[in-house]
Amino acid sequence: MLGILTMPEIERLLSKEVVGRIGCTDGEKVYIVPISYAYDGEYIYCHTHEGLKVDMMRKHPIVGFEVDHMQNMANWQSVIAHGKFEELKELSLRKDALERLNGRILPLVSSETTHLSKDWPFSPADPNNIDGVTFRIRLEEKTGRFEKSPAPAQTFFSI
Repeated sequence: MLGILTMPEIERLLSKEVVGRIGCTDGEKVYIVPISYAYDGEYIYCHTHEGLKVDMMRKHPIVGFEVDHMQNMANWQSVIAHGKFEELKELSLRKDALERLNGRILPLVSSETTHLSKDWPFSPADPNNIDGVTFRIRLEEKTGRFEKSPAPAQTFFSI
């Protein structure tokens, strides 16, 4: 059964997942890239390094954001949102965003290799010493769809 997610279901999916995809443009081509994030009900918070997506979002701040949860091909949920990129340069906003990201993503870390970077986990002591770009996306429009199969998915081939 295909269907449309309710707003509470959309909010739940955005809050539950930690990796989404940002879609941005330079006016001619679209660039879609996965990114880890934290969500507070209004904003998607992210941290990244200088590069193509940041250049595009600075010039064209209206972006798309997609997140999904795939149990299998017959059982999934997907949310597509649109909003506005806001680079966080003010110290208090940057610190708040980095703390949100640490609080959301750090509990899910399952490997020591995740801690091998000077940039991770983010140190809340002085956010100005953390390289990269911290930003948020104010979500202005959210839609969602799902598929739910009453029967277990069957495998028709094996690898």
